[in-house]
Amino acid sequence: MSLHHRSLSTHTQKGKMATTNKFYVTHLSACLLFVVFLSQYPAEASDDQTKTVEFDVKPGGTLYTFAESIGGYECSFSFVTQGGTNEKWFMSVGLSNDSKLFSCSVWRPTGKSYLFFTAFKMELKGTKVEFANAYSQVAVALGQNDKDLNSEEYTIGESTVTHTEGKFKAQLSKLMVVGRTRHQEL
Repeated sequence: MSLHHRSLSTHTQKGKMATTNKFYVTHLSACLLFVVFLSQYPAEASDDQTKTVEFDVKPGGTLYTFAESIGGYECSFSFVTQGGTNEKWFMSVGLSNDSKLFSCSVWRPTGKSYLFFTAFKMELKGTKVEFANAYSQVAVALGQNDKDLNSEEYTIGESTVTHTEGKFKAQLSKLMVVGRTRHQEL
């Protein structure tokens, strides 16, 4: 192996490490933002009030829906994608100990998706959306931190977050939504 080849190989390994580190920093930043938002509300969640499950995102232009529930509240994620092959994604749902906040997130564990979302909708049943954020996979593909989708690319409704027809650019890597439940203390 020549000296030039070795230095190029070392540079490539450092580049991969930098990309991996950026990925972890990106997700840590997103989690911290989420924690900061939740810290505005005096709520805690125990292990039996959170869960994360894996699901397949399939291309082909067909509408698919994946749903998960906890504590009587349900999150459903409907989507249509094109390109690529089946991908493993995750959905996390959580309910605060006082049952006042219900959260749902979907994301690709590697951060990068080869699929193009032509449509998406997340619905939190039994809640009113308090916070939502969607992230673009363009930043992930370029090795950058998460980049928020432009606000005109998605619409936040009372209990839904959905793509905006004609404005969504088909680049989704993560979606996080927190809803206030209609839980009433007796």
